[in-house]
Amino acid sequence: MKIKEIIDALEIFAPLPLQDSFDNAGLQIGLTDVEATGALLCLDVTEDVVEEAINQGVNLIISHHPLMFKGYKSITGKDYTERCIIKAIKNEIAVYSMHTNLDNAPNGVNYKIAEKIGLKNVRVLEPKEYMQQDKPEDDGDNAGLPVTEWLTAGAGAVGEFEEPMTETEFLKHVKKTFEAGCVKHTKLTGRLISKVAICGGAGAFLMEKAVKEHADAFLTGEIKYHDYFYYEDRILATEIGHYESEQYTKEILRDILHKKFPALRIELTRINTNPIKYL
Repeated sequence: MKIKEIIDALEIFAPLPLQDSFDNAGLQIGLTDVEATGALLCLDVTEDVVEEAINQGVNLIISHHPLMFKGYKSITGKDYTERCIIKAIKNEIAVYSMHTNLDNAPNGVNYKIAEKIGLKNVRVLEPKEYMQQDKPEDDGDNAGLPVTEWLTAGAGAVGEFEEPMTETEFLKHVKKTFEAGCVKHTKLTGRLISKVAICGGAGAFLMEKAVKEHADAFLTGEIKYHDYFYYEDRILATEIGHYESEQYTKEILRDILHKKFPALRIELTRINTNPIKYL
C-alpha cells in the first residue's frame, strides 16, 4: 500500500482537526504517493531513530511528538532537528506525527494510560464539542461509501479502580507500570484512591478540572513546582515524567495499523528517546 493510505487510516482514528492550536501534527517530511516498505513507530524522532529506520529498511516513521514545531528559514544541520530533516530526506523517509490529535481522540493516549493502570468506566475529562467525521464504510452493501459518525473527543480522561488503593499502593503501582525513575507527588493525606484523572505529557492544566470531578488522584507527566503547593490538600497530584507517561502511545499506533493493514511491516523503535536521565 502507499504511504497515503496509511496516513488516511491514522487520520480516521485521530483527525487532524482534533489537534490543539499550538500543534503541528500531520505530515512532517516526505512524499505520500509511494509504496510503504514498513513503518517505524516512536515517541520522538531523533537521529538514532532515523538511522534505525534506515537500517530496518522502512520508509515511514510515525511519531507522537512532531519533529518540527516551528518554521525554518534554512536547513544547515545546526541542531538535531535539522540533521534529522536532512537525513530523512536524503534517505527518502517520510515522517508523520500524531500529537494532540491523538491525545484528544477517543481511545487515544489517555485511554491507553487508563488501560495500563487498570481503570474502568473511562471517559473524557474535559470534553470538546462533538465533531462530525466522514470515513469509509468497511462492510456490507455500502462498503467504501462515506458514513457520518459523531465522536466525543477532548483532553484527559477519568475512570475508577474496581477496588480502592491506599495512596502508597497507588504510587507504587504507577511507578512499576510506567517503569518511572522517579514519582513525584503531593503529601500523603490518608485518602483512598478510587477515582483517577489522567493526562499524558504536560497535563497539569487539567488539575483544576480533576478536582471539580472529585478525583482522588491526578496522574500526568509534568507538574509545575507551585502547583504542588496549590493542590497539596485537594488531590494526590502524581508526576511520572513526560516520556514515561506517553511511552505506550506506540502500542496505539501499532494496533491501528495492524488492524487495517495486517500485511504491513510494523516496527516499534528499540531506542529509548527520553532525554531526561535519573541518577
